[in-house]
Amino acid sequence: MYPGSHAQNDPDRPAVILAETGTQVTYRQLDDRSAALARVLYDAGLRRGDVVALLSDNAAEVFDVYWAAHRSGLYITAVNNHLTVGEAAYIVADSGARALIVSAALTDLVTGVAAQLEGPEVRLAFGGDVPGFEGYEAALAAAGPRLADQPCGAVMLYSSGTTGFPKGVKPALPERRVDEPGDPIVAIARHLYGLTVDDVYLSPAPIYHAAPLRWCGMVQALGGTVVLTARFDAEATLNCIERYRVSVTQMVPTMFVRLLKLDKDVRSRRDLSSLRMVIHAAAPCPVDVKRAMIDWLGPIVYEYYSSTEAHGMTFIDSDEWLAHPGSVGRAVLGVLHICDDDGSELPVGDVGTVYFERDQLPFEYHDDPAKTAEAQHPDHPCWTTVGDLGRVDEDGYLYLADRKSFMIISGGVNIYPQEVENSLALHPAVHDVAVIGVPHPDLGEQVKAVVQLAAGVAGSPALAAELIDYTRERVAHYKAPRSVDFVDELPRTPTGKLVKGALRDRYRRETAAPAAAPSAR
Repeated sequence: MYPGSHAQNDPDRPAVILAETGTQVTYRQLDDRSAALARVLYDAGLRRGDVVALLSDNAAEVFDVYWAAHRSGLYITAVNNHLTVGEAAYIVADSGARALIVSAALTDLVTGVAAQLEGPEVRLAFGGDVPGFEGYEAALAAAGPRLADQPCGAVMLYSSGTTGFPKGVKPALPERRVDEPGDPIVAIARHLYGLTVDDVYLSPAPIYHAAPLRWCGMVQALGGTVVLTARFDAEATLNCIERYRVSVTQMVPTMFVRLLKLDKDVRSRRDLSSLRMVIHAAAPCPVDVKRAMIDWLGPIVYEYYSSTEAHGMTFIDSDEWLAHPGSVGRAVLGVLHICDDDGSELPVGDVGTVYFERDQLPFEYHDDPAKTAEAQHPDHPCWTTVGDLGRVDEDGYLYLADRKSFMIISGGVNIYPQEVENSLALHPAVHDVAVIGVPHPDLGEQVKAVVQLAAGVAGSPALAAELIDYTRERVAHYKAPRSVDFVDELPRTPTGKLVKGALRDRYRRETAAPAAAPSAR
């Protein structure tokens, strides 16, 4: 389904509400505007398989562009608006975009990006004037009649780049019309999560990211209402849930931590009774954090594991998780395989590379067959991986370890940083934490915790020792940090992913190995 069907059945139902202002876009308006933009792009020469790049803040027009692409057989490439000019320009150019649609709220970034590009030939700006861009509203107002042909489009997003240069993830275009069923992700949302036209979905994350963009699209495909915030704020999120009677929301574990660290009286005075489902993904959630969320909200916390590549998916509800704490669930899209470095399948309980088996190759990396080949199993080309490590138990539940590239090998023993980070997440002095391996002359690598402290807390050797002891109470001693550094801020993407590669590389460039004693620099 798509906005056109909902515009016919319930034209005045809100398709999107901007949380801070209360501004609403109805399904009739979304259908009319996306149809007009589809016509504008068609008249400019864009055809099935072409790319529309979007550089925007969390604005309602994002959904015009999303659905215009989806009803035109086009790819939409939403670009991270926190990138540098050069990084954003690289993505627009690499995608081969023939249209670039931007928000005037990002004028400085947009004009810098445009100056580095020869194309795209279509440039539209909404929310104000941007030099070199045609006015978006004027273009829609002058659009011709609706297009009769509506082949289904898709998203082509770029990986976050936390483990290397961003890669364009290009799925095959569906061989169907936009108003025909067949999207497996929408089917999962309907049948597994029970999303309906009555749901109000709060999206507190940047809309350019894969999960928020796709989930908002799924909610609108099913006729629900999206409440879009400009950014995440813990207390404001509770206010939104109460004000708009939100029934479903999706967050990342760092958001859970921020919510749990609010004063209890702040949490208790908001009416959250409308909530029936809190979904989380993007990173493994510390066991203590998730258990605290279930204790607070009840058994309405659901988790899935997937990726920008959408090559597979697992799912787990609260009751299953309480029986299998730490798991991200069983496969609901694709068949799980855990393999060693040679591609051989490992027995239950052993940690290896996580593959999903599909009937056909679910994606390719845009213009990069070598990277596509790296993601494929050496013997089974339809088994693909994004480099995550994990294990399955005897019931088929998946437990993630970490990215292979972040694994620490200390004295020949494998240590997975995520487990150590999880053990520190709820310490009252810790606002954020990253665990990395640093060079050591005898062990090869040694475990270091890099900690961003909570407001008002000062770093000291005594606090470093306390954090190390706190970790040793929760994980095996050999996994605990041998040293702790305190920093003003840790690098995270706006979607909550830790940019660990750059942090680790900075420490690896140090010529001297760190001392074994706790440090507080």
